[in-house]
Amino acid sequence: MSDWNEFRIVLAVARAGSLTGAAKSLGHDHSTIFRWLNLLEKRRGVQLFDRTSSVYTPTDAGLQMVMAAERLEAEIIALDRSITGQDARLSGKLKITSSETLAYRILNEVLADFCEAHPGIEIELLVDNRQLDLLRREADIAIRATRPHEGELFGRKIASTPWTFYGSRTYLTKRGRPATLNSLAGQPVIGWESTASAAASVWLTDNIAASAFAYRSSSLINQLMAVKAGVGLALLPCYLGDLEPDIERIFEPLDELTRELWLITHKDLRNTARVRAFFDHVGGGLLARRDVLEGVLSQQQTQTIASE
Repeated sequence: MSDWNEFRIVLAVARAGSLTGAAKSLGHDHSTIFRWLNLLEKRRGVQLFDRTSSVYTPTDAGLQMVMAAERLEAEIIALDRSITGQDARLSGKLKITSSETLAYRILNEVLADFCEAHPGIEIELLVDNRQLDLLRREADIAIRATRPHEGELFGRKIASTPWTFYGSRTYLTKRGRPATLNSLAGQPVIGWESTASAAASVWLTDNIAASAFAYRSSSLINQLMAVKAGVGLALLPCYLGDLEPDIERIFEPLDELTRELWLITHKDLRNTARVRAFFDHVGGGLLARRDVLEGVLSQQQTQTIASE
């Protein structure tokens, strides 16, 4: 087999487990992937997938091709990183991934300064709470609340990011301020959807009675807006809640939920001119806002910053 596209199709179907998922990842429609796969199997005279309803499971022959495709993909991505890593131009595209809360509250202001300083660099921001795979070039740079553990990654710690509970001033005046975490049982709590795996979601499940949850959302920004509307109390990162003038912290930050904010890239890309410029400029801009990120300013001071 000499056509990389054949391997890409098989790999995409195997990873997604369906034609619909493969079509989405490859940027084609379902019928096109179905036709290509049928032609591939007919041309090679072998069945590559067992079809059970809409689920596609690789056969032994299909699994062999998937494993070969993964090796080819790794080689192609490594070559791409190596070539990109030698790029000395302050131009081209940078694909960045960040959580929705950081993008909403802090990052755009820093990116505006970066774009003004480097007009030849095009920023593509992927706002996603999932950890996109830097090894597979799903993004060039990640700003995430996790220390990098993979040996191929290079990172710079920006700040610690504490979390605590918030409520609107109107709500707290009407319902009263809980004195302890135990007293949250008598308050409506805003939480994540039941399938969420975020650390804050797991903590809420382990520490708050299920009967206390009055509202759930997969979006922290939506949870913030629900707090502002007076729906109930929510667990939020301090850099998100502190900058809102009409909500207040209920408790001091919870030590067990404090995370680390890191700027991360693949070590092969760290010397690329545009990546290095991003680390210097955006990393510096985030460090300049470390007091906000770490929630060490009083809420009044933080809200003064937000209004300026």
